[in-house]
Amino acid sequence: MMHMTFYWSKDVTILIDSWRTTSWTSYSLTLIACLIVSAFYQYLEDLRVRLKTASSSAAKASSPAPIQTPLLGAKLGGAGGRFSAARLGGAVLFGVNAAIGYLLMLAVMSFNGGVFVAIVVGLAIGYLAFRSGDDDVAATVVDNPCACA
Repeated sequence: MMHMTFYWSKDVTILIDSWRTTSWTSYSLTLIACLIVSAFYQYLEDLRVRLKTASSSAAKASSPAPIQTPLLGAKLGGAGGRFSAARLGGAVLFGVNAAIGYLLMLAVMSFNGGVFVAIVVGLAIGYLAFRSGDDDVAATVVDNPCACA
């Protein structure tokens, strides 16, 4: 029977029927796996954001002035095009990261307190290790700040 409130026990089923813990060893290994996967989730999110930032800055550096760009040129291809390798890689990373995120959510829905704590601590550790740097700050660059007249 599925629990509908948080409980603290070494007996838990995570995601599939064959992933059941009945001993303290298997429960501890499950908690470590949840912690590692949730930290990996933050790593992939950081990687996706860095890829997006790098590809957008490379596209802006290699693209001609906006007045010279053909109407559909930027949308159909090229460095910053809709189907570029960087955007495709970002989409794949987003899909993998979304799948991991949903699996973590379903693991939390086991309502086991240890699993919940392991996932939250793993997310916090992953954020601290991969995403809390000073490079998270986004800045807007204005090409012509005096164009307001």
